[in-house]
Amino acid sequence: MTDISDHNPPHESTSMIPAPENSSGEPRLLFNPPIDIYETPDGLVLYADLPGVDSEGLDLQVQNNRLTLFGRVTTDVPQSAQMLHQEYHIGDFLRSFILSDEVDHERIHAKLTNGVLRVELPRAARAKPRRIEVSGG
Repeated sequence: MTDISDHNPPHESTSMIPAPENSSGEPRLLFNPPIDIYETPDGLVLYADLPGVDSEGLDLQVQNNRLTLFGRVTTDVPQSAQMLHQEYHIGDFLRSFILSDEVDHERIHAKLTNGVLRVELPRAARAKPRRIEVSGG
């Protein structure tokens, strides 16, 4: 079931990608948060590091076998503060993955805990191996 492909692979762990203009007509950049994906006997588990994001600032969708994570990282730094060094990305982020038909879209579950998003992508029943009983006769 390792059929999942990153639709926008980062060149580095948090690369910036061009995005459509914002509502004021200014160009903007989206960053790619780091993602880990594991395969388990029951399906796939995706982990995304999203410090500073709450569940209201996160949009997770599946459409046409594409899983999309979009959100916004905000900060409480005062406007008058001057940035001296920055490694923590502030702003909008986007990641998109193409899923195989083996993922059961109806049973996808996501939970955000302490800035880490865990998305469970269960294998569809039709994709799980099953033992077939053979009767004698």
